[in-house]
Amino acid sequence: MKVQVIYTTSTGNTEHVIGVLRKHLENQGTEVSSVLAEEARGEDLLKGDILILASGTWNTGGSEGQLHIRMNAFLKGEANDIDLAGKEVAIIALGDERYHFTGRATEHLIQFAINHNGKLCGSPLLIVNDPIGQEEKIVKWSDKLVGVLESKI
Repeated sequence: MKVQVIYTTSTGNTEHVIGVLRKHLENQGTEVSSVLAEEARGEDLLKGDILILASGTWNTGGSEGQLHIRMNAFLKGEANDIDLAGKEVAIIALGDERYHFTGRATEHLIQFAINHNGKLCGSPLLIVNDPIGQEEKIVKWSDKLVGVLESKI
C-alpha cells in the first residue's frame, strides 16, 4: 500500500504527527510519501492508494476555525480543479482547546474531499493541544486506517 500525505505546519505540531504516522506505517511495510502543501502540485493529490490531508486549525483571514493559510491556499488554488475520482481520503486535523472552534480544520478538509469526489476513509484523527505525548493515539488511528483499507481490498 502507498500513502500520500499532504500537510502544512508552522509550529511543527502537524509535522510531528506526520513523522509518528510515517514511522509506524513504514515499520509495517507501507510506503509513505509526504509533501508540504506550499510545495505540492494538484496532481500530488492523486498519488498513492490513499491520500491523507493534514492541517492545523487557524484564524486565517481573522476568522477562528479555519484551515492553516498554506493548506487553504493550496486547496483553493493549485488543487481547486482536481477530481479525486473516488480516491480514499483520510483526514488529520489539529487544534488548541484555548479556542472556541478548535479542530475545525477537520470540517474544511472533509468538505474539500467530498466536493472533489473523494471517498472518506475511516474517522478523522483530531489532535487537540500539543501532539507530543499523544503518539499512541496516532499509532492506534493509523492501525484502524490500515484495517479499513485492507477490508476494501
